[in-house]
Amino acid sequence: MEEYGKILIIAMPVFLVLIIIEKLYGIYKKNDTAPLIDSVSSISSGITNSVKDVLGLSITFISYEWLVSKIAFQHLEPSVLSYFIAFFVIDFYGYWSHRLAHQINFLWNKHAIHHSSEEFNLACALRQPIASLVNLFTFLLIPAALLGVPASVIAITLPLHLFLQFWYHTKHIKKMGFVEHILVTPSHHRVHHAINPEYLDKNHSQIFIFWDKLFGTFQEELDAVPPVFGITRPAHTWNPIKINFQHLSLLIKDAWRAPKWSDKLTIWFRPTGWRPENFEEKYPVHKIENVYDFEKYGIQNSPKLVYWSVLQVLITLLFVSYLFDNIAKIGLPAIFIYGFYIFATVYSCAELMDKSRFAVLWEGIRLVSAISIIIFYGDWFGLNKVFFLSNYIVLAYACLSFLAAVYFAAIDFKTNQTQYITS
Repeated sequence: MEEYGKILIIAMPVFLVLIIIEKLYGIYKKNDTAPLIDSVSSISSGITNSVKDVLGLSITFISYEWLVSKIAFQHLEPSVLSYFIAFFVIDFYGYWSHRLAHQINFLWNKHAIHHSSEEFNLACALRQPIASLVNLFTFLLIPAALLGVPASVIAITLPLHLFLQFWYHTKHIKKMGFVEHILVTPSHHRVHHAINPEYLDKNHSQIFIFWDKLFGTFQEELDAVPPVFGITRPAHTWNPIKINFQHLSLLIKDAWRAPKWSDKLTIWFRPTGWRPENFEEKYPVHKIENVYDFEKYGIQNSPKLVYWSVLQVLITLLFVSYLFDNIAKIGLPAIFIYGFYIFATVYSCAELMDKSRFAVLWEGIRLVSAISIIIFYGDWFGLNKVFFLSNYIVLAYACLSFLAAVYFAAIDFKTNQTQYITS
């Protein structure tokens, strides 16, 4: 997990710079596709996912390394060939795990976060799950295991494969000629993220588009059907932690309420969105019926809230960078305490963006946590050794954040209801 943290230290500023460039380009072209508050929510989701991964908060029932030891016909050394095989097999693995996440009810819970933005921009690529706590699809890597591709090659290729899916989350790049026949392009992926009936559950490929063409799930972007983005049961929150478990919450409620035991047991494996008979009438859930006529969530906000949210996510990225760069030095169990603080920060900031009455409570929890950590450890996880004023800076930030939440809840939300911006 330390190695992955080091990789993310390099990747995070690259992604952030590209997101800023896309924002500025959209403003320049008078076609801004990246509202600030939506981007903050997306980056916050990326933070929670990366922290979860770096802390190793997931379970793999069958490890790839074990597969190789049991079924490999031969054992390859790390080489251009082994990396090529790994990349190709991982893309096959990605297509099927992605497709199944769209088609099976309980698997959709871990993927809904990625589709939850009602915009389509580079930032929304960072909406990655924390609900994927169990890896069920290692068996899809069997072709690589049979050929004896080393586990170290898979471990390096997996994040590379994921990072290469970032660039095509944009509306500014149109169709790309012959490239459309080989690779997943922004046009292909706009179709995938769209909720138009013509586009639902299409284009699951991640790098090579031919998987969709081979397995019958390809759909070209149509000039007459502009893509509309989001999920058909909209999240109605900026909070990525809530979004990660919304669908699971509905499944649990429906399974509990279902009068038939067969429904209680099979609801998890039914097609995504399936509910027991008459449940849409008895226990209605808001669903978009007309994709061309619905109001996007949270588009009206005071400028102060938007800019404060941007500042908060940038500060949080600094906290995350310090964690990723000092995992070994911080050590166990302190890294999990640090991780809890990051999750509490994201949750608290998102509650404020949602204008929730609990935002002040969560900021209070953050403030108490920061004070407790500094009292218990003597400083902020060794940061005093970097610069001696760190305790005062962290505490001042925690107090300022709490006071800002009080201000927004008590004054701004009540007095500025008619002064809004949408970026």
